[in-house]
Amino acid sequence: MKIDQYRIRPKEQVDLSKCPTRRPDKADKQEITQRLMPENIDKMADLQERLYAENRYALLICLQAMDAAGKDGAIKHVMTGLNPQGTQVVAFKQPSSEELDHDYLWRIGRALPRRGEVGIFNRSHYEEVIVAKVHNLVANQQLPKELVDDGIWQQRYRQINDFEQYLYENGIRTVKIYLNLSKDEQRDRLLDRINEPDKNWKFSSGDVRERKYWDEYMKAYEEMMEQTSTRHAPWYAVPADNKWYARYVISEIVKQQLEQINPQYPELAQAERDVLEECRVLLENGN
Repeated sequence: MKIDQYRIRPKEQVDLSKCPTRRPDKADKQEITQRLMPENIDKMADLQERLYAENRYALLICLQAMDAAGKDGAIKHVMTGLNPQGTQVVAFKQPSSEELDHDYLWRIGRALPRRGEVGIFNRSHYEEVIVAKVHNLVANQQLPKELVDDGIWQQRYRQINDFEQYLYENGIRTVKIYLNLSKDEQRDRLLDRINEPDKNWKFSSGDVRERKYWDEYMKAYEEMMEQTSTRHAPWYAVPADNKWYARYVISEIVKQQLEQINPQYPELAQAERDVLEECRVLLENGN
């Protein structure tokens, strides 16, 4: 699959209203869900095992989206074949008082995957240039007043780019995925959460209130992707109206990122191979 069709080029002007939210007409649901998706999950599992064994690189996957876009479902279905021992999922919610006493990247640094791991962020540091921007939350954060001006967002874009460049130069590869959900599809999914009793627990009245800010959110996401999609940490705007297709695209992105890392099982030194041979002989002789 050519995932470049969903990749945001560095400094590319982004208009989400022109980006697809639905699957392509030629996409075959049966072929994708029954053959291609299982193949990707198996391939990802193999690559993750090698990543864990090599213990040199890490992969960080950042998921951002509007409410009800399917982040939780994507994590559940796409990452189902990965070994939990080498995978960590972190969901970032409203910052705690302790986190607000630190810089906004502090809690992100603490949650980064270790070498050999795949880390998945359900929301991420990008909340600080999305929600914080739409609702002007920086006005109430514990920042020096002289730092809170119209230039703060450009400063944060630069800081995030520098941070992700730093991660890249230390072996942590970053890929960022925006689930591009249409407003109509979000409405239908929120109604499902109200109308279907087994989904009531997912519903939050706050999600409905946030719909009033849809246009502001779209502008914030567009500027964010324009400013922070880089060669070493790209953004992908993935069509999210069809959950099965979004999950397939995400699996392709993750698989291809792992293939680019190309992790290998460590080669043993000759002395270690000699020890293996001695142990093999002992075991085969019944010792």
